[in-house]
Amino acid sequence: MQMTTRPIPSTKEALPVIGCGTWIGFDQRPGTDEYQRLPGVLDALFVAGGKLVDSSPMYGRSEETTGELLAAKQRDKPFLATKVWTSGREAGIAQMEQSFTRLRTKQMDLMQVHNLVDWRTHLATLRGWKDKGRVRYIGITHYTASAYDEVEAVLRAEKLDFLQINYSLDARDAEQRLLPLAAERGVAVIVNMPFGGGGLLRRLRDKPLPAWAGDIGCTSWAQVLLKFVLSHPAVTCTIPGTSRAEHMADNAAAGAGTFPDAAFWRREAAAIRT
Repeated sequence: MQMTTRPIPSTKEALPVIGCGTWIGFDQRPGTDEYQRLPGVLDALFVAGGKLVDSSPMYGRSEETTGELLAAKQRDKPFLATKVWTSGREAGIAQMEQSFTRLRTKQMDLMQVHNLVDWRTHLATLRGWKDKGRVRYIGITHYTASAYDEVEAVLRAEKLDFLQINYSLDARDAEQRLLPLAAERGVAVIVNMPFGGGGLLRRLRDKPLPAWAGDIGCTSWAQVLLKFVLSHPAVTCTIPGTSRAEHMADNAAAGAGTFPDAAFWRREAAAIRT
């Protein structure tokens, strides 16, 4: 079954709803067993119809690993997303140039200001780069509800293409203001931490799937949790991180088929969290 795509509001470009995050999993060195597994992760993503690979200079060697793996094998063009995570204009430019080198690309699909670090400075640089075609889209990121007031203020004040934010069945604060505001402002939403940091998924793994899981096309708890995230109409894409091909394939399967409405999750979500 074909992976669903959703339009990026600022351009209407279609983006597949499941991508791959590289935090921890891609911070590996060539020659290790962990590194040798990673080509299979990208294969599983692309075979399923996914495109977005998200990284950051904060993630150790992940950008460099991603660039190596993409260069080593002819693949469909990925949608490359990374971040700037430093203070100061010149430091930001240097770090972003390094990301271009590590990811082996001349044009970045999406450059994001990581955790709002010196966001005014970096957004000014990125607007210039976007005008010149060096980056296609710009955005901001965060991963914790304690930052939501500032995230909201930036969303209201600035013209952005993307917001990357945490959202999961057991961390739903983004529903209150951020997701509706992103939709109102025409900003695409990438969801990080769709498993809530992994604790919920670990608790669920040994429990039997509910009878309704098959009705919504799910064969694993990971797929149920991803379907929940993708059921929100403001969400464009989610980026579960993994270093195993079988997990990437399982995650990607959640991007196909139907996505239940809010009424469905009101009935079922409480039972899942307990």
